[in-house]
Order: sequence, then C-alpha cells, then structure tokens
Amino acid sequence: MKNPYAANALGIELVKPALLMVLTLFAGCHPESGNNHEAPADPTTLRRGVGGEPSSLDPGVASDTFSYEVIRDLYEGLATESADGQILPGVARSWSVDQTGTQYTFNLRHEAKWSNGTPVRAQDFVAAWRRVVDPKHASQVADFFRPIAHAAEIISGKLPPDQLGVRAPRDDLLVVQLQQPAPYFLQLLTLTATFPIFSEQAASSHSPLQWVSNGPYVLASWVPAGNLELTKNRQYWDADKVRIQNVEYVPTTDDNAELRQYRAGQLDITQTIPSSALPALRKERPAELLIAPYLGTAYYAINLHSSAYSDNAKLRQALAMAIDRRRLQLTILVFGQTPAFGLIPPGTWNYDRQSWQWSSASDADRIAQARALYTAAGYSPSTPLHLRCLVNQGSGIKAVAIAVASMWKETLGIDTELTTEEYRVFLNSRKDTSRWDVVRLAWTADYNDAGNFLDAFRSNSPNNDPGYMNPHYDSLLDAAALTPDAAERKVKLEEAERLMLSDYPIIPIYFYSAKRLIKPYVKGAKTNPLNRLYTKNLYIEPG
Repeated sequence: MKNPYAANALGIELVKPALLMVLTLFAGCHPESGNNHEAPADPTTLRRGVGGEPSSLDPGVASDTFSYEVIRDLYEGLATESADGQILPGVARSWSVDQTGTQYTFNLRHEAKWSNGTPVRAQDFVAAWRRVVDPKHASQVADFFRPIAHAAEIISGKLPPDQLGVRAPRDDLLVVQLQQPAPYFLQLLTLTATFPIFSEQAASSHSPLQWVSNGPYVLASWVPAGNLELTKNRQYWDADKVRIQNVEYVPTTDDNAELRQYRAGQLDITQTIPSSALPALRKERPAELLIAPYLGTAYYAINLHSSAYSDNAKLRQALAMAIDRRRLQLTILVFGQTPAFGLIPPGTWNYDRQSWQWSSASDADRIAQARALYTAAGYSPSTPLHLRCLVNQGSGIKAVAIAVASMWKETLGIDTELTTEEYRVFLNSRKDTSRWDVVRLAWTADYNDAGNFLDAFRSNSPNNDPGYMNPHYDSLLDAAALTPDAAERKVKLEEAERLMLSDYPIIPIYFYSAKRLIKPYVKGAKTNPLNRLYTKNLYIEPG
C-alpha cells in the first residue's frame, strides 16, 4: 500500500482532514525492547545527536539552535552557566557594575587562552562585537547587542561600528557602557553572539581548516552533510575539569532515525524524542528520559508581505481560531508541551502570561467564530483559501503541521499545500516570502526575559519573518527598554504583546518541553530552563 504521508520529489503534500485521525492512532505505536545495561562504546568520546546540520560555527553569524549547540562547546564568553543555568564567571574572572547600572567592568583571566596558545584579550571581544553590529555583515544576531550604547544607531547605519560602547583599556580589562540599565545583561553574555573571535580570524572566512577557539573543545573535523568531530582544547583555562576527551555531533533531521541510532548504541544523547515512541520508552527506559519544560514557543508566521494576508485581519484571526491546540496536546504533543494562546511562555522572569480573549471559549463557540470570520474575510466552501505552508523536517514538526492543516480543512474548508525541507535549505526558504503563506517557526529564549521574544517582531528586526510593522508596538518596546523600573517595564512589555496578538502576525501553537534520551553511563546532565546542555559538565562512567 502506498504511504499516505509520502511527499513527492519537491516535498509537497496536499493535506486531507482524515489524516488527523491517523495521527491520533500513530501516537501510541511501535513498542520495542531495549538494553538498559549498556556500556559506552568508547569512554573517551561522547556522541550527541543534533537535529540538523549547523548553518555556521561562527558565533557572530550563527542564528539557529543546532549551531548554538556546537558553538557552546567550541567557545566561551565573558560569563558562562552552571549545569542548571546559574550565571558563572567565564573568560572574565570577575566584574563590577557602577551605581547607575549602565557601566560594567570585566576583569579577564590571565590564564584564558585560544586553542593556539595565544592569550584571550579584551580587544578580541571589542573586535568581535563591532563585527556583529556592523551592518555590512548583516548579522541576524546583531539585535542582541541593542542594550549596549550606540548599538541601535550602528545597526541602522547611522554610526560607525567603532562607536559601540565597549572598550579595552588593557588586555585584561573590558569596559561596557549600556544605553540604559538592563537587568538581564549578564545573561546576554552567555549567548554565542557575544563570544569572542580570534582577532586574526575576525576578518577572514573563519575556515574550519585553521580553526581557533577558546572554549572547552576545538573543531577537529567537519565534513559537509556529515558529522562534526571536536576534541578537548588543552589550552582551555578550566581544562582540568573537562572530563570528556572527544565529542561527535551527529546531525539527524529525522527524529525516528535518531532514535534508531540511539537504540543501536550509535548515540549517547539525542536532541529530541519522537512522540510515537514515548509510551514504549516510558516502560523500557524510564531512567534515560530527560523531560522538562523550557522557555520556547512554536508558532506559525503569516506572510504579511502578501496583501492577501496583510489586508485581511479577519482571515488571520480565523486561521488562529480554527486550530484546536488542546486536541494537539492530547494526541501529538505528549511530552508536556502546553497549548499557546500567546507568545511568551510560562516561567518567564517578571512577566504575566498574555492570551487571546477567546482562549477560554468552548470549542463550539471558537469554531463558530472562526467560520464567521472566514466568511467575512471573503472565503467559503465553494471559494476556499489555497494556502502554502512551509515547515522544516522533523517527525514531530510534520505531524503537527499535518494536524493543523487538517483542522483548517475540517473547520474552514482551506486547501493546504504542505512543503517540508531539510533544515539548512529551510533557513533560506523562510526568508523567501514568495514561497510560503504560512511558515512554521519557533523562538527559544536566549535569555530569561520577555523582551527577548518580543524584540523578534520589531519592524526592523532580522528575525521578523512575517514582516510585522506597527510603530506603536515598536514604541512600547523602546519605552520598556528605557525604563530602569522592573514593574513599569513589565507593564509596557505586556501591553506590547497584547497589541501584537490583536494584529495576528503570528499564530502561537504550543510552549516547548525539552526531551532527550541520555545513556545511563553519561553523568552530570541536569535540566536547564533554556535547554542548554554543555558537554563540559558531563562525564562518562566506564562500564
């Protein structure tokens, strides 16, 4: 029998409502037996799954989760984190803040070195940060530097990069001037965008063939479309505490394929777990499951570059209301993900969750209102909307996309053309708005603050894929950034989210839950609200 889920050569599918019932049944299949008494194949090497090939290992360029995973092993910033997410000294052995809360002074470790033995200098941070905010590089992570004095003007091309509020009076002293107090600034310093670049490499192509990094590991090999091999950096200042000698990252875009590799003993840690396997894994490998909520939101962005959507707010709201998030939670989102009726996830610091007013409506009322809006938007069963939905590969992502498309068909009569792409291809396609009407995206917190999520939808943000533009929204975020008062800032951010939600540029679907499998012989793993798992905190217990 032909597989009803099989895509054609372009990865395009036309989704039918009957598939939702199949997906519900699929969630409980495939019980398998496993060996819970495995010994490590090689006690010197940790083999980690990663959900796709990194787009870049350049800290100033990378803007995707898979790249971040590897970069955090290769580099270290001024601050780092404990296994459970507490801020710790990194390259900076200490720091101080002035009375205004706007000037930070960092004392760098004399023992901090690059992998080639050269000392890490304050000037390396200055060069790296100027490079990121320089508009000629068009870095997608430049927005993280907005709290620093003059960063916004530099990013917009109004000032040269050398006006950034960061200077190096000495090799071991870095002074950072903020535009206004930012209570989350130390958290920003754990972002890969703030990591230093070896000065002689900053202006180069950053080729892996001459890789120089300052973290616990250094790149040994990276074959395109293949595995990434890292080896311990003997020059790392805290090398004595790094217990794993080698790391092998194995990119796998298919969750089920990654699970098969784990079962076969080819992986020690997975990036994720397919939903369909959870019932069996809870029975056979409960001690190997690491599941915990973290700060992340999956959402669909609507193409506001197209007048068909930008000029039709009723249609955008209808699309949002037709999705039964609670049914997704019961059938597909079985790892503790919770329905999202707003952007900012629960557990975000100094913030009360915001939701659409209809989020508590009964299913009957929600569906009736969605259908009324769809009709008012100019569509009907005889003249249905034809919608192109773009998603990246991943069994869970695809399952949700099929279910959502089925709900749109069932409730509104929409015909959805679903396109699935390999992650690196998808990263380019998401920027080509001629290719999609709706695109599946997600935002996982870089630091624990609501502004990190909301800033992505500023008019001039490089992460604003839907093309949302509302000057009042931007002004609320600007006002929140300028106030040193946490309570006042909270009010402004919450107002901004309510405004954005009322405009429907995006459709939040669910809040994230981290889910990994970790072999029993891998020790030191802890949950982290930002879902970061540093190899330097792990060790392998020989069998």
